[in-house]
Amino acid sequence: MPLFKNLISNLPEVTPPTEKKLNFNTKLKWTLIVIVLFFILSNIPLFGLASNALKRFEYLSVILGATFGSLMSLGIGPIVTASIVLQLLVGSELIKIDTTTEEGRKYFQGIQKFLAIGFTVFESVIYVLMKGLGAVPGLELVLIIQLIIGGLLVILMDDLVSKYGFGSGISLFIVAGVAWELFVSAFAFIGPQGTIQPVGRLWVLISSIANANPTLMALALAAIISTVIIFLVVVYVQSMKVEIPLSFGRVRGFGFRWPLAFLYASNIPVILTAALLANIQLIGRLSKSAFIAVFDSNGVITGGILKWFSHVDLPQKIITRGLLPTDIIQAVCYTLFMIAFSILFAVFWVKTSGMDAKKQAENIAKSGMSIPGFRQNPRVLESILERYIMPLTVMGGAAVGLLAAGADLLGALVRGTGLLLSVMIVYKMYENIAQQHAYDMHPVLRKLSD
Repeated sequence: MPLFKNLISNLPEVTPPTEKKLNFNTKLKWTLIVIVLFFILSNIPLFGLASNALKRFEYLSVILGATFGSLMSLGIGPIVTASIVLQLLVGSELIKIDTTTEEGRKYFQGIQKFLAIGFTVFESVIYVLMKGLGAVPGLELVLIIQLIIGGLLVILMDDLVSKYGFGSGISLFIVAGVAWELFVSAFAFIGPQGTIQPVGRLWVLISSIANANPTLMALALAAIISTVIIFLVVVYVQSMKVEIPLSFGRVRGFGFRWPLAFLYASNIPVILTAALLANIQLIGRLSKSAFIAVFDSNGVITGGILKWFSHVDLPQKIITRGLLPTDIIQAVCYTLFMIAFSILFAVFWVKTSGMDAKKQAENIAKSGMSIPGFRQNPRVLESILERYIMPLTVMGGAAVGLLAAGADLLGALVRGTGLLLSVMIVYKMYENIAQQHAYDMHPVLRKLSD
């Protein structure tokens, strides 16, 4: 065990900042640098890749923040997979780590990085040897090395954003990928053969109105309206919160209301759920097992057990009059899957990330705050917070799973789950940026937050 801990402590990482709190301009600078690096690496093609080996993975690109065929082919897949595996092991107590202590959290993060590097190597080998990304004969090893390098760069960029930027690299890469996909889906005007034609839904809508084509017009309009509805609903739900009054015992009359977001675990549960489903689909494709999944030439699941846990575009089915009872059953199964696993990962995340009632009560007690009418005792605070935090965790996990499933089933301009994640990430990033800006403008607020 000491040898393993020594190995973890010597893994490659970005040196943390010497300042306790970085200013707004520094965080903004490093966030923009990482975004630029992400797009640069996404446009560097893999040497030795067969030209016909890419379309089969397009459905995974948004969720994994990946650009298949480039150095970003693995995307955030290894990082998220490592997080899923570790949370399952810790949650089931197969691995006992006390994440309530500083040492325990560092150990947890070290194991997660170790697993992420391991999955980077493993997925690189699997992608190439199982013909997921077909290599030119004789260049398999070269392709694997390129994938590993790209995966390690993603891990380091995620570490860089977490320490010097806003949010995390995982969230940033998802937003960047979704934003680009959304722009292309709405405004693209170059067809598959390089010809200029209305490909983006906005141009299709205008073209169908001009040509009096009601079916195309309805399909394009449904996608645009669905995107707008998802955006508005997610922003509304994201703003819902429960406020707990806190008072400062040493200063009479001073207090504030501590907001607990309805989506207490934020977007993490749906990221992990979507990545889990994407990895299962990837296993089904690479193993070519008809029991797990059967894919058509466009990468759509047409059979196997995964058919019942994949989304279906309900507006398109209704408009084209192709809606079948099996489509409704498939939609229900997919929704239940997203809700169940989002709740599961929400609970695991809260318990392993220091967001549980016990840790929050300790933080409040250390800051000298208390709930009016109750003793300033961590156990008393914990019992009160438990009434709010765990119900919010479960209800928020169920809500975010339902929103993700509904977004997928409504057939938005981009994959619904990706759109949901990007809206939530941008909203949270906006709050962080606003808070950071307020701290820089009013240093007294920083002292209170410390």
